[in-house]
Amino acid sequence: MRRISIILLTVIAAASLGQTYIQAQSDYDLFTEAKVLIFDKKWAQAQKILDELLEKHPDSRYYAQALFYKGKCLEEQRGKEADALAVFKRFLRQEDADRSLIEDAENTIVDLAIRLYTKGRRSYLDEAEKRLRSDYRDVRYYTAIRLSFVDEQRTREKALPVLKEILDESRDDELRDRAKLAILRIDPDAFEEYGEGPEERGVRGARILCIRIYKRGQRKPALKLNIPWALADLAFSAISEEDKASLRREGYDLDRIIRQLLDMEGEVLEIHDEENGVTFQIWIK
Repeated sequence: MRRISIILLTVIAAASLGQTYIQAQSDYDLFTEAKVLIFDKKWAQAQKILDELLEKHPDSRYYAQALFYKGKCLEEQRGKEADALAVFKRFLRQEDADRSLIEDAENTIVDLAIRLYTKGRRSYLDEAEKRLRSDYRDVRYYTAIRLSFVDEQRTREKALPVLKEILDESRDDELRDRAKLAILRIDPDAFEEYGEGPEERGVRGARILCIRIYKRGQRKPALKLNIPWALADLAFSAISEEDKASLRREGYDLDRIIRQLLDMEGEVLEIHDEENGVTFQIWIK
């Protein structure tokens, strides 16, 4: 009898150890399965697996990553932007959140907040604005450029100090050009204040695109803008062929206008919009 008891206890102990081993491995198995589904872009299925991991293994070492990837799955599913944003915020509260994923999560929150704002949910724009004060430089930069596209002027203007920071501190020419274009979108009149770095102000002989817009009956321009030609050329090249075709249908051949400006450098090109009572004066100096 004693021998049988010892055998039974040994079997029970072995079974218990086996169950513990299986339990310890299951969070890894779930996480791996979810990653495969994500790779295949099966967002809803992957989310279901991640939900199981999060529910059954709250102490898993994969918990924070599972939250991050759940946010990604929700982001890809139509109509679940608010849920995705909430999950990314939960991820950011995790003490063991991977730094390489934190900036991605922060930037994604900005995108989601702006998407929700464009759908009429104004309160979410605050989530994007908060990222202008992020401790992560790249998050601040990304947020400022993204906010330059929103249609609320008060919010766009909040991005100007960060865009100025880019011009003052960044040595990335592409990033600096994007910041300059963002400033032009926000407030063309601010370009002369924010738009030139010290090295650009010191360059003599650089070509400048000058634009003046006059309203009918007014002697002073309604808009006065001077832009370095290199930046203007960058902006022109970013216009799609579809948009150019749309302008041509309205009577404005952008490619032809640019060729004219280059050929008649120093002379003023005038374009009259009789319907709206507006005259455009454009020249390069």
